[in-house]
Amino acid sequence: MTTALITGATAGIGAAFARRLAADGHNLVLVARDTERLQEQATELHDRHGIEAEVLTADLSREDGIGAVEERLADHKHPVDLLVNNAGFGNKGRFLDVSMADELTMLKVHCEAVLRLTAAAAGPMRERGRGGVVNVASVAAFVPRGTYGASKAWVVQFTQGAARDLAGSGVRLMALCPGFVRTEFHQRAGMGTNNIPGWMWLDADKLVASALSDLAKGKSLSIPDPRYKALMGVVKLTPRGLLGGLTSKTGRKYGPQ
Repeated sequence: MTTALITGATAGIGAAFARRLAADGHNLVLVARDTERLQEQATELHDRHGIEAEVLTADLSREDGIGAVEERLADHKHPVDLLVNNAGFGNKGRFLDVSMADELTMLKVHCEAVLRLTAAAAGPMRERGRGGVVNVASVAAFVPRGTYGASKAWVVQFTQGAARDLAGSGVRLMALCPGFVRTEFHQRAGMGTNNIPGWMWLDADKLVASALSDLAKGKSLSIPDPRYKALMGVVKLTPRGLLGGLTSKTGRKYGPQ
């Protein structure tokens, strides 16, 4: 049986990956900050699907948290075949309204942790000649929208560049760019969601199914819904100056800083 390690595993997209991969027969390493929730999740997935679910408590905004996950990924006796870098969060507020400490924490989680964990996983995978990494970004990567969008743009560019560098090695890397998904994301950031149009919401389980299909096809970028693919097509054709004004207004209304 293969093993998948998922960060931010206890809720939202991470939990959906855990459910789907467990149902498909993969053993799991579940990573998050809340030990109690991790243990409950591991027990439920083990009892329901008969897989082994390991718990690793780690805060990826801290050096020791990233280091603990790096160490697990480097364990040659218990190899990880699929890494899902899903941990992330949003800050509410415009630039300069959010503290510099919070901005730097976001970059630590969204960029440094993704870089280091991808490297820690991809090295052993290349030695074995097989493996996969899914780095969860966002459609916010394609629009000018503060630190959140910039960090997710970095995830996309890094992942696609690394995917090209590892082409032919048996290691697949893919950036996953969802739109709005009903998770704990907005609640944790203190953002209201009542004014977000219904058509913009995606189902986490369907999103994960689409993402895993794209990974199997060897794609380095996945936008897992026709609505958002069409929307991103419009974004590409919109002048950057106009796009900046539109995304600034809608970002303050609907999304993270």
